[in-house]
Amino acid sequence: MEITNVTEYEAIAKEKLPKMVYDYYASGAEDQWTLQENRNAFARILFRPRILIDVSKIDTTTTILGFKISMPIMVAPTAMQKMAHPEGEYATARAASAAGTIMTLSSWATSSVEEVASTGPGIRFFQLYVYKNRNVVEQLVRRAERAGFKAIALTVDTPRLGRRESDIKNRFTLPPNLTLKNFEGLDLGKMDEANDSGLASYVAGQIDRTLSWKDVQWLPTITKMPILVKGVITGEDARIAVQAGAAGIIVSNHGARQLDYVPATISALEEVVKATQGRIPVFLDGGVRRGTDVFKALALGASGIFIGRPVVFSLAAEGEAGVRKVLQMLRDEFELTMALSGCRSLKEITRNHITTEWDTPRPPHPSARL
Repeated sequence: MEITNVTEYEAIAKEKLPKMVYDYYASGAEDQWTLQENRNAFARILFRPRILIDVSKIDTTTTILGFKISMPIMVAPTAMQKMAHPEGEYATARAASAAGTIMTLSSWATSSVEEVASTGPGIRFFQLYVYKNRNVVEQLVRRAERAGFKAIALTVDTPRLGRRESDIKNRFTLPPNLTLKNFEGLDLGKMDEANDSGLASYVAGQIDRTLSWKDVQWLPTITKMPILVKGVITGEDARIAVQAGAAGIIVSNHGARQLDYVPATISALEEVVKATQGRIPVFLDGGVRRGTDVFKALALGASGIFIGRPVVFSLAAEGEAGVRKVLQMLRDEFELTMALSGCRSLKEITRNHITTEWDTPRPPHPSARL
């Protein structure tokens, strides 16, 4: 069967993967309301396409933190990718590089920063969890910088791990042949069996619950890499992030895996964008499965989006070729959406190209003349 959209990879991954692994990637926290809502909220945003515009040339390129990429579609950090496919993060890194876009490597990758760098050229960001032992954090950040990574995505929504009930039922733990490669030499690379989720126990033991805005200000003292704050969903925190010197914000609810009943990221996006007043770029992850979703996020003020689950599901199904195909399909759909909306470049995508439930009805615009 020919795959014609990103969502179709999930069923193939479910067939191929052990239940424990598929459930780890697919599930959300508790009732999984936010997991559904991350998708459903996109369906409540409709287009207002502009017609009779010359769309014979469409430019999807953009610049992120000074790096030119082929499209505003990037790879989010997802943990333990070798559970999905033996090549894991290597395959994802090569696919992102071939697509001309950015890959974010998870702290909890099954390949190290050095190994991923060895796959060849590419613009890569590093997602950081802050461990109780700050020496570990410092070492890791320095290693990422030495390996040529260009930014830190600091995850700020995980002082404790969300309650993911399938991981509890499955007694989730990292398969014995794999390690959290970045921590291997520090005796933090293995996950013990637990009475619930092995990952939840690992987080409780290792991740620093005292993490605060002071740490966002501390990080630039140990690295030249810009800091993106990942996990902001309110205007209040967006304003503090700007004051704390963040280089950007990723509006994220951790793939709906942390606190259930937070809004979909696409619903929270505009509040965050308005609060930053254009001072720093705002990105989004969570629920993006179509090129139309990418356009909607940009129309609401995002500078780009990140995809997570589509990467691990396509990786499980077809390895590097699967990830390449997901990135290509999203790019093609996004380009088509731009053309059909009358936008030739990203700067032409405006708030007026969409309508949301919370919009007030608009009077006819006086300048709407030929």
